[in-house]
Amino acid sequence: MKILLAPDSFKGCLTAREVADALADGLRSVRPACATVHIPVADGGEGFCEAILSARGGEWVHADTVDPLGRPLRARYALCGDTAVVETAAASGLPLLRPAERNPLQTSSYGTGLLIRDALERGCREFLIGLGGSATHDAGTGLLSALGFRFLDASGQVLPGCGASLSRIAAIDRSAAHPVLAAAHFTAACDVDTPFCGPGGAAEVFAPQKGATPEQVRLLDAGTASFAEVIRKEILRCAQDDKRIVRDDDNTVEDDGKGYGAAGGIGGALHALLGARLSSGIDLVLDAAGFDAQLRDAALVITGEGRLDGQTARGKAAAGILRRAQRTGVPVAAVCGRVAPGPALPFSHIVALADDNIPDSVAMQPAWAREHLAEAAASIIREYL
Repeated sequence: MKILLAPDSFKGCLTAREVADALADGLRSVRPACATVHIPVADGGEGFCEAILSARGGEWVHADTVDPLGRPLRARYALCGDTAVVETAAASGLPLLRPAERNPLQTSSYGTGLLIRDALERGCREFLIGLGGSATHDAGTGLLSALGFRFLDASGQVLPGCGASLSRIAAIDRSAAHPVLAAAHFTAACDVDTPFCGPGGAAEVFAPQKGATPEQVRLLDAGTASFAEVIRKEILRCAQDDKRIVRDDDNTVEDDGKGYGAAGGIGGALHALLGARLSSGIDLVLDAAGFDAQLRDAALVITGEGRLDGQTARGKAAAGILRRAQRTGVPVAAVCGRVAPGPALPFSHIVALADDNIPDSVAMQPAWAREHLAEAAASIIREYL
């Protein structure tokens, strides 16, 4: 019996590989002879670089950068052949901040831009950017500022790249953009299909998780909508005479564009101003890992993530794996740290490790999670058999 173990990481607790190992221990306690294939996955957030590196091979690169509040930080990205794989979570991630520090009006993706700049200066021209897990809602202005873009107010003053600046941006100055950007190609791996702004947009859905109050959510959404208009005017202004950054006149930001709201609007900015192709992060990982080929003779897939909720179906790893497996009729079981209300997904089994009676201080302990992951896998294989 061949079983594919394709979990995402349990953020702040276990890596995807550690989750897979714990699931395998549980399976073998019931069926010692079963063959397990470990395919650690990610959907664009934390663990994305590791998943791509595991599938394609390569090396880690460490670089000096800054965290979402501008403090010095040493972070890493992956080099896979001639492609740099960068996670927004590495330098701009929510876990880098204490709860009291979380404020998406002030946080910036500048540190992610510094990692991209480091890779550019090492000679990389192909980029895969994992969008997910960010502490920011600056619509990519911080990231682009690190690459030489300047965002100006109505009086021509340079604005810092952060959420509070979005509503004040009147113009985009690209005259000092990094000179090799013209030769670089970007693919953005989105973990959600959230639009740039408006109902169901990035601010409404994700800014509260990043520390925003209801009033700050309103300000961020209005600022993102205002910035979208500035981008449209910029594209119209330079589409005919500036081919260094904007390669065609289709690089627009629509309010309802799927994935444009990923990582607090970084997806839309990368698409519009760097010509990035937006893609499902989980599909990129599964393709790199040869997941479809592994499915052909598999009896069962077990996936998992820290929380199964209403966002799972919007582009998260578990839903992407389920969609692939449904094409071949292979059942998929999901093991999650917690399960919250959301659209029903046709998993063969859904197991939550923790209920409301178990606090996060317990459920987030790695040893506790490993033990209960093994028990969940054992329960699933018994029912399957």
